[in-house]
Parts: sequence; structure tokens; C-alpha cells
Amino acid sequence: MWRKRANACVRHAFDRGINLFDTSNTYGHGGAEEVLGRALRDFPRSSYVLATKVCRPMGEGPNDRGLSRKHIMEQAHASMRRLGVDYIDLYQCHRYDVDTPLDETLRALDDLIGDGKILYAGVSEWSAVQIDDAVHHAKRLNLHPIASNQPRYNLLERYIEREVLPLCEREGIGQIVFSPLAQGVLTGKYQPGQPAPEGSRGAIAGVASQFLEPFLQEPVLRAVDRLRPIAAELHITLGQLALAWVLRQPGVSSAITGASRPEQIDENVQAAEVALNTAVLQAIDEIIVPVAFS
Repeated sequence: MWRKRANACVRHAFDRGINLFDTSNTYGHGGAEEVLGRALRDFPRSSYVLATKVCRPMGEGPNDRGLSRKHIMEQAHASMRRLGVDYIDLYQCHRYDVDTPLDETLRALDDLIGDGKILYAGVSEWSAVQIDDAVHHAKRLNLHPIASNQPRYNLLERYIEREVLPLCEREGIGQIVFSPLAQGVLTGKYQPGQPAPEGSRGAIAGVASQFLEPFLQEPVLRAVDRLRPIAAELHITLGQLALAWVLRQPGVSSAITGASRPEQIDENVQAAEVALNTAVLQAIDEIIVPVAFS
């Protein structure tokens, strides 16, 4: 059943003009790549951009994780097999690896680009210092530069605005942000003083404490609730308001959203057409900045 839903969502997204599909080798221990690869099999390879990642553990052995040349090369080829493609558009370092020399990581990625196995290399959740080091190492070694960064970014989490965004804009590194809806909190589904809705992440034991707990504090939920009149004035949903806010940032190239039903994709796509003027942005900040994590 879930495979059919995944296929339906991917096809609907493609039909609505979405052409970037992001996954990782560790999602479902390779299962997500297999499902996505099958869902995209009927579309021309040149018509979509396929992004996946490497770094996190894929086994118990010491060579089954990280950003060593061995792990990068082995996992790049394994990802291509699971996805059913002969090249990956964007290959991202899922996190920074303090145990591997940066030169080794960058040279491995550059060799994959030179071989045509990947077209671009990116990173995810790297600090400004780490990204800056990668930029300077690539220039020194005459390697292909880092093309993108995938950070967490939303109305409530703005840490990249201090250093990461300015650095990346200067170096031409685009942001493909994830969690733009703050685990669903910015859709307004979690109400102040009310239990988490049945079936939501917040209602699943263990999930709330790991991912949602910072957002489920009463001051945060009350602030999100105060955004409703702003969204209503624009004739959009709270979720669309949050997505439009993220996409208005010049340094943001794309925002990753999940969907379990095709109709959720329709709502998300409409957010790309929403323009937020200065007065609206100021009103949002007056409500959210006092409770934001930056």
C-alpha cells in the first residue's frame, strides 16, 4: 500500500512541475532509493534531478559509514544500483566527517564527477566554517566546487541566516532546505493546550521527544496560532505561509517537503506562487522572532 502511495505522490509531483527528488542511502537502509527509483523509471532521465546522500552508517563495520574515499565510492555505486540509474545529479555529504581528511572527501567527489557518475556534489548540515574550508580546499586543489548545502531552515529555526547563508551566497552555493514546516508544527496541526492529533508524529511515542519537543512548547504553539490571521488575510493556509516565507529567501534554491497524499503536493506547490511583502514579513517576525531558535 505505501509503495502505491509513494508512486502516486511522485507521479503527481512530477505532473505539477516538481523535478527535484531528494532521498538518502540510509532512508529505509536503501529502501527509499529503491522505491523512488521505481517511481521515476517511466520518466525520461533528463527530465528530473535526482539527489541522494552518503555518510551515515549503512552497516556495523568501520568502513560502512563516513566520508572516506572507500565509503563514498562504494555507496555511490550502490545508490545508483538501487535507484536504477547510471548517474546521480546531486550527491550530498549527509553530515561532516571529522575522522576523514577533507581533502580525501573532496577528491573522491571530484573523481566521481570526472567519471560522470555524479554531476554535482553537495553537503548537508555543515557549519559555515566547514563549508568555507571545503570552498578553499577545492580552490587550492583545483577541484569541482560544492554546489549546494541542505540545512534545516524554517520560521522557527534560523541559524543559517547568521553565517551559512551569507557565505553560500558569496560562493554561489544554493540552499536546498529541509523541515520547512518544522515537523508539521507550522501547519497549525498542534494546538496550544491540546493533545497531539491522532496519527501525527507528535502522537507517536518517542518521536515527539526526539524531533518535536522543542516546537511543542506552549509559547511556540501560541505564536504559530497567532499567524492564522496573516495567512487568512492572504487567503492561504498556515503551511503555505511557512513555505512562502522560506522560498522568499534569495539564497534558497528549493525546499524539501514530504507528502503522503497527492493533494498535499497541490497545497505545497501553490506556496511557490505566494509573494510576501515587507509589511507581512515584519508582522511575521514580530510574532515569531521572540520564540525562534537561532
